[in-house]
Amino acid sequence: MPRDATETRSRLLIEAERLFATRGYHQTTTREITEAAAQRNVSAITYHFGSREGLLTEILLHHGSPMDDERARLAGGRLDQHSTRTLVAALTVPYARLLGDQRGRYYLRIVAQLTDLFPMWREEDAVRPPQLRRILAALERRAAGPLSVRRERVIGVIMLMTAMTADRARQIDEGDNLHHGEARFVSNLIDMLVGILEIPTGEPVATAS
Repeated sequence: MPRDATETRSRLLIEAERLFATRGYHQTTTREITEAAAQRNVSAITYHFGSREGLLTEILLHHGSPMDDERARLAGGRLDQHSTRTLVAALTVPYARLLGDQRGRYYLRIVAQLTDLFPMWREEDAVRPPQLRRILAALERRAAGPLSVRRERVIGVIMLMTAMTADRARQIDEGDNLHHGEARFVSNLIDMLVGILEIPTGEPVATAS
């Protein structure tokens, strides 16, 4: 790819990350991205990525693939030999590490918006890499309760992990005072996620009056 085209592609990615994170993925238009990237051609996104969805996929792959490599190192071998906390840490630590980088923080804030995709974590595609699916499947097998409850608990783990890291990313970007340092934040998040998975199920609660 010519150097100018490579630079254009990179600018589009960077500006899309920023706008998707700060304005919202569903609220950001392709025109806003091309203008922010100083591109006069409104079809630049189509040329480089195929569509706005293709641009989002590229952002997810850019950050997600290296995370999956780290997860493979943190939870190698047979997963049934690892504790639940070790598996949750392998899921969480690489994710929270992105808080230390501006583009990483934008990514965290984007992912938290994609809640409609969370229940589809089993699907085998590039944006749901193998180590992520492998760890989530192992956690689902060992969570407390019947299968329907275990499935909901894994979705709860995904939602809490993404929401809390996204909120911390926003706080960092906006200069808010943080309650505690990163090590304590990550440890506390892991504790909460393990709790979601392991707490015993209670009796069903009647909701009808």
